[in-house]
Amino acid sequence: MTSTYRPNESKREEFRRYLEKGGVVDAVTRALVALYEEAEKPNNATEFVRRFMGASGPDSAEIETIKTELMAVREKFDELVRENEILKEKLQKYENGERGQ
Repeated sequence: MTSTYRPNESKREEFRRYLEKGGVVDAVTRALVALYEEAEKPNNATEFVRRFMGASGPDSAEIETIKTELMAVREKFDELVRENEILKEKLQKYENGERGQ
């Protein structure tokens, strides 16, 4: 039984050394300590850690705002496409009427 357990332990130890060597353990530890020391805990701890570790990109609130704006722009676009079709039809009728006279 111990022989099947040891390879897993060996792989875990190897992975742990890999994370330590790459500075991952220190970076995660610093992020967690900073979160612990925050006087007012953020609503989204994951977002805090992401930002602390230097991840760029919009946060959850920014993503929601962008999604809302995108939906509004799509609605306006659809409205303008419909208006454009109506105006094309009116223009076609007008041009056909002009030629008929």
